[in-house]
Amino acid sequence: MKWLPFELHTHTPHSDGTHTLLEMCTKARELGLSGIALTDHNTTSGMADAAAVTAETGVAVIPGLEWTTFYGHMLTLGVPYSEWRDLGPTDIHKGIDRVHRQGGIVGIAHPFSLGSPICTGCHWEYAVQDWSRIDYMEVWHETLPPMRNHNAPAFDMWTRLLNEGYRISGTAGRDWHRSSDEDDPPAFTFLGLVREAGLPGTEDVVDAIRSGRICVSMGPLLELQMTCGEGSYGIGDVVDAENAGADASCELTVRVTPAAHPGRRLGTDEQGRVIIVETDAGEMLRLPVKEEADEIRCSFGAKGLKWMRIRLSGMLNGALATIAFTNPVYFK
Repeated sequence: MKWLPFELHTHTPHSDGTHTLLEMCTKARELGLSGIALTDHNTTSGMADAAAVTAETGVAVIPGLEWTTFYGHMLTLGVPYSEWRDLGPTDIHKGIDRVHRQGGIVGIAHPFSLGSPICTGCHWEYAVQDWSRIDYMEVWHETLPPMRNHNAPAFDMWTRLLNEGYRISGTAGRDWHRSSDEDDPPAFTFLGLVREAGLPGTEDVVDAIRSGRICVSMGPLLELQMTCGEGSYGIGDVVDAENAGADASCELTVRVTPAAHPGRRLGTDEQGRVIIVETDAGEMLRLPVKEEADEIRCSFGAKGLKWMRIRLSGMLNGALATIAFTNPVYFK
């Protein structure tokens, strides 16, 4: 598995951003990003420059769109323009089906941001009849997302939906409109790509998000490897717990890898970091991270569980916060 950092929510002057796609990808390369998703508001016209920009910067550009409506903002990835203007507050699924039929995915953007009159339609108000049709949620939004008040209810909502049995991926989105040297650091969405060689393509990114092979982080990469019975599993995988023995005993290894790029070491303190093993039954274990790069092993019983994820807690800009989290491993 090859883990690459992406930014999945961006804007250019084709909607309301101030930097061109070339300027943004140049900055993305400086930050250590491998790729971005271009999600201008209600248009895909900015993709006309994508191939040339990627050739110049080496940063992959994934086609996307942000449906910007009175009832909420929804991100689409991996497809060309998909019609949204006929959608009302009770029929969002009609638009979702159009994206899915083309092989794309949909995600709810900043569901608990302030709405009108502060930001028209930014607060999610669509009635979702079937949450299994939602591929991902932006649970961390803007720069320095652990410190943003509107992200706490988004993370809680994601957790509640996981507890109800839905397999929805959690991502971060800077909502990148402009760049400044005074910007707070953004989080990265690390995607686990099966294809290890070459520049990541649209299908690689869509598959990783759809499959939940994701670690969201302010810096370090979290990876996990788990064995249950005869099977071996990683982030996003589904464990057949019934075949793991009577007690469904699992061996878990968590690897903490420091950020490879100097720009990802902003405002963090390696002292006092703790790995937290979380499940639908609540917090299971807390394990100290002894070094900047560490590998932690433990055992637990998976019987009766629906999911398990890893969260890294520590000091960020002088406050105790979540620094990184994985998407779940699911139990069948």
